[in-house]
Amino acid sequence: MLGGGRLGDLYGRHRLLRLGLAGFGLGSLLCALAPTLPLLVAARVLQGAGGSLIMPVGLALLTNIYPAPLRGGATGLALGLGGIAMACGPFLGGALTALVSWRAIFWINVPITVAAIWSMTATEESRDTSSPRVLDMLGLVLATVALACLAGYVDRAPGWGWASPGSLSLLLGVLAVGAAFLHHQRHAAAPLVNLTLFTNRPFVAVTASGAVANAATVVFLFVVPLSLQAPWGLAPVVAGVVFLVPSVLMAAAGPLAGRIRPKHAITAMAGALLVSAAALATAAHTGTLAVYVIAAGVCGAGLGLGNALTLTATRGMVEPARAGEAAGVTKTVITVAGGIGIVLVAPVADPHGPPPRSLRPC
Repeated sequence: MLGGGRLGDLYGRHRLLRLGLAGFGLGSLLCALAPTLPLLVAARVLQGAGGSLIMPVGLALLTNIYPAPLRGGATGLALGLGGIAMACGPFLGGALTALVSWRAIFWINVPITVAAIWSMTATEESRDTSSPRVLDMLGLVLATVALACLAGYVDRAPGWGWASPGSLSLLLGVLAVGAAFLHHQRHAAAPLVNLTLFTNRPFVAVTASGAVANAATVVFLFVVPLSLQAPWGLAPVVAGVVFLVPSVLMAAAGPLAGRIRPKHAITAMAGALLVSAAALATAAHTGTLAVYVIAAGVCGAGLGLGNALTLTATRGMVEPARAGEAAGVTKTVITVAGGIGIVLVAPVADPHGPPPRSLRPC
């Protein structure tokens, strides 16, 4: 995503969004048809590569094709639809897997991506004409390696031990390659990420708050449906229906976020996170299912507003020409935070099970 946003700025956001949709759709088709696990994994890599272009390039395209008065509303609506998909995806995916086949969760993507590509035929191209069309390949490689080391550390350290030699090697890789990336960005003629972006205090504040919101959302989307089934004893289908309450509220926050002006974004983000924290505390201590669902709904609305504001407000804090770059940075940061959230929630899935020592490195 870090490179995808800038690629759209340089080579055309319309073109790169179509390429991302095509890659995602083709990857989904190959997943649905995969006869073996290695081919399924390879198709998932293609699907992920296409998906990494869709969000940052799509947001940058919305930023540039809509006039300023309509920009926030359009982005908020798009994020609201995305919120519905994120919240309902696991439930619908489970239903498709149970009623049809696991392959159905990939087949359903194919007509959707075809329709999305077709709907773009009337959209004009947009790109950053103020910068040379040169991609910082070394910066992209360094950023990718650093993030890969971080992903490995977050994924493996719980099993290996946070201070084991394998874990510390990955952490050292994050620090060393990350430092090399920053050094290169300072001296590159056309850097992948203009480091002056991080001197933009409102942008940094909203992105950091968004990282917290996204990590909390990952935990929320996992823990609440699970708790509806375990402590509250609801059947999986019933739990999925009940979970539609916070899901709808989470999605409805997207259009609302689009109406909040960037100068009020930090205050709104802080308020949303505080309300979500209070609602989670209420849900954790209530003994009534109705109160639990209401608290989960309030929390979903707060987290939905926080996540949507991260992407709508940051668009107004940077120049439109570099919207893809900013979107790539923001999405990368909040996705890494989401990965950390998955690690934090892992003990909930199996609180009594031992750590997976079978993953210990040789």
